[in-house]
Amino acid sequence: MLKEIIEFFVYSILRLDPGVGEILSFFLYDSIKILLLLFTMISVIGFLRSYIPPDKVKRFLSGKRLGFGNLLASLFGAVTPFCTCSSIPIFLGFLEAGVPLGITFSFLITSPIINEYLVVLMLGFFGWKIALAYVLSGVIIGVISGLMLGRMNLERYLVRDLDFMGIEKEKSRFRTVKDRIIFGFNESKSIVKKLWLWVLLGVAVGAVIHNYVPQEFIQKAISATGLFGVPIAVLLGVPMYGSCAAIVPIAVVLFQKGVPLGTALSFMMAISSLSLPEAIILRRAMKLKLIAIFFVIVSIGIILTGYLFNELQAVLA
Repeated sequence: MLKEIIEFFVYSILRLDPGVGEILSFFLYDSIKILLLLFTMISVIGFLRSYIPPDKVKRFLSGKRLGFGNLLASLFGAVTPFCTCSSIPIFLGFLEAGVPLGITFSFLITSPIINEYLVVLMLGFFGWKIALAYVLSGVIIGVISGLMLGRMNLERYLVRDLDFMGIEKEKSRFRTVKDRIIFGFNESKSIVKKLWLWVLLGVAVGAVIHNYVPQEFIQKAISATGLFGVPIAVLLGVPMYGSCAAIVPIAVVLFQKGVPLGTALSFMMAISSLSLPEAIILRRAMKLKLIAIFFVIVSIGIILTGYLFNELQAVLA
């Protein structure tokens, strides 16, 4: 419904030509969708946190054996239907609850890699063996990357005015449900006020890339790279930005044109889990060094997975 309203506004009211109209409709649709989701999710998380003391959330996810908290966060990410930028509200909620940074990253990494759109489409295009292997690899990347990031003591690179800005831990008291709803609303309003410009900037960059980087260029570049196809596919995929539903068909086209399976899937994973708009939005929550470390570690995980899929291609087919 939202998409139809925006397209009516762009093409019927503004009467823009298809080139400019497609960029504007993409920008308006993704901006409104992400901002609404951001506001709604942070409000809900704030409401729920008024019932659940932050230290209990922290103990539940961090007071486990090594890696188990990362596994829980990755599995939670796997069942949440969000793309890259849409996962950020829950990521921020985890930070506010005091969940260790490495565990929050396990969620942020896995959530966009695995969602119902990608899994269903992969089942249809590639079959259940490859779809299952893809899901498992996404969870493993989230767990291992989160463990690595957690061991690096990177909390000093968080932007402090977005971290732990919610309840005064367990000192706050709420007398009615209305108080809790108001708390969630106010917390969401405060965070969105700090993030909205970064969201718009990120989506604007994504809209330009989405409409002006030819798919044929990507296909030719990846097809001609041989052994270095996987890292080049990841490097090409990271700046890209597109809807989750559009990613699988691109990987299928690459695969059908003779690109090895792991190379095609690594390109898809890079687009779905890392993007330039995501980096721009995250800049409001963390410093550039932390974003760079996060991107490098996840990229390495995707590259290794791509090479593994290339080796397993005959077995999985």
